[in-house]
Amino acid sequence: MPEYKAPLRDLKFVTEEVLGIHDHYAKLSGAEDATPDMIDAILEEGAKFAERVLSPLNQVGDQQGCQFKDGQVTTPEGFKEAYQQYVEGGWPSLSHSPEMGGQGLPESLGMMVTELVATSNWAWSMYPGLSHGAMNTLEQHGTEEQKQAYLTKLVSGEWTGTMCLTEPHCGTDLGMLKTKAVPNENGSYAITGTKIFISAGEHDMADNIVHIVLARLPDAPEGTKGISLFIVPKFKVTEAGEVGERNQVACGSIEHKMGIHGNATCVMNFDGAEGFLIGPPNKGLNCMFTFMNTARLGTALQGLAHAEWAYQNSLAYAKDRLQMRSLTGAKAPDKAADPIIVHPDVRKMLLTQKAFAEGGRALIHYCSILVDTVKTGSDAEKEEAETLLSLLTPIAKAFLTETGFEAANQGLQIFGGHGYIADWGMEQNVRDSRISMLYEGTTGIQALDLLGRKVLMTQGATLKTFTKVIHKFCKANSSEKSIAHLIKPLAELNKEWGDITLKVGMKAMKNRDEVGAASVDYCMYSGYVTLAYLWARMALVAKQKLNEGTSEEAFYKAKMQTATFYFERILPRTKAHAQMMLSGASSLMEMDEDQFFLR
Repeated sequence: MPEYKAPLRDLKFVTEEVLGIHDHYAKLSGAEDATPDMIDAILEEGAKFAERVLSPLNQVGDQQGCQFKDGQVTTPEGFKEAYQQYVEGGWPSLSHSPEMGGQGLPESLGMMVTELVATSNWAWSMYPGLSHGAMNTLEQHGTEEQKQAYLTKLVSGEWTGTMCLTEPHCGTDLGMLKTKAVPNENGSYAITGTKIFISAGEHDMADNIVHIVLARLPDAPEGTKGISLFIVPKFKVTEAGEVGERNQVACGSIEHKMGIHGNATCVMNFDGAEGFLIGPPNKGLNCMFTFMNTARLGTALQGLAHAEWAYQNSLAYAKDRLQMRSLTGAKAPDKAADPIIVHPDVRKMLLTQKAFAEGGRALIHYCSILVDTVKTGSDAEKEEAETLLSLLTPIAKAFLTETGFEAANQGLQIFGGHGYIADWGMEQNVRDSRISMLYEGTTGIQALDLLGRKVLMTQGATLKTFTKVIHKFCKANSSEKSIAHLIKPLAELNKEWGDITLKVGMKAMKNRDEVGAASVDYCMYSGYVTLAYLWARMALVAKQKLNEGTSEEAFYKAKMQTATFYFERILPRTKAHAQMMLSGASSLMEMDEDQFFLR
């Protein structure tokens, strides 16, 4: 049976030693309670919950799935009880406002716990995970009355939340949505329409579900400029703030899907359901971006989760599985064959998983620290953090989910034929990870957002904010001989990143299809360079610790060796992406549509 062990040592290395989380909290407004002892205690308890409660339910959720009958969803055995433990432990309130019943701890600390929960059981983690985005949306855009009525119960975990965007006729193109919102005399709105692919839209784990819904007012302009945002609860809320009568919103069915069987993906029917406007009329998409950006970082975390889970289980198997002899002579002469970890190809797959998991961890928590700064930093700090986040969010979402899926597939490959068998859990990890490249905006959509909106529409200013960060790091460590083999190629790629952007931008001025033709390669290229920067930072810290003398020599040497592997074996992929994105749009667009059918 597959197992999960919370990687607390590596998490602390990234957050404390590389990203300087304690210094960050010392300067962060409202983070006074986030002391080293407090952080350690929270992570230890979070690890116990993830390992002992959630991990054993991971395969249960996949095998049993959610059951749908008469509009009701029953979650897999143990899911509801685990959620009650989660609520009783105060986990939903960790990083939310004390005014709303939260503990007021930083978002970045909440993200550390979320990593443990998500990796141990992704399907289960989606139920509270969707609530987090709903809470952030209400906190930023809701009225005081709405916050008291809904946010307090979401923060406590008594209720959960969803976001309802997609409709049967439109996915990413939200300008096409048809759900209507007609004003009622009491100031509410009657919401009518159908939403699909609603994760956790119906379940038996909480007393109420608060749907955050996009819909159109009767006089709304066409397209995305005519979208408003509404709160639509499953059960109406009484004046006392308790669950009242059933609202006119119901689950019509749940999807039979490739993976994450333990989470209900619902068709939701709104039949004149009572809803309440959040934010200004026709500005719903602006408000929804709060939810969407939270969800995109959460989905980036899914990529890390599947890479980490694959690596842990692949490593354990590779050390135990005997197959053939090493090409350089027997490594376990007392056994019938050598463990497969001695073979170069298996090591290549393991190191790729390790590089993506540990590099992805650094990127996720780097972003979460920026989220802290956006919430409570000074105006100047907020501006820079927002700029960096706007660039890194699509990179993290697209790149980490693509590499997470790659790592999951390598996990199955390492297990050989056993990987294809359900008992080992590797094929589940592959199936569960595949959706991450689709929802919250496909890889292609994230890539267009990155290259088109975040980079070219700002004339490269957003990119320069981050390339300056990398440039300063390389310049400051140019004389550090121990990592010269990392600094030199990183500096060269950092410069090339800007040069390629300029070339693509010049082509796009003549033909806008050049943006779409280059975007996915550009996004992946950006991801490899971003992880190279973070691996160089990790290698620098590791070398410093080794120079100082440490009882964890093997741990820090492994960091140095993994960094070298990443730069020598993975980073060269940027060359292919550069060549492909600069090859232009002609080979994609010249063929007439009818020619596709000539075979």
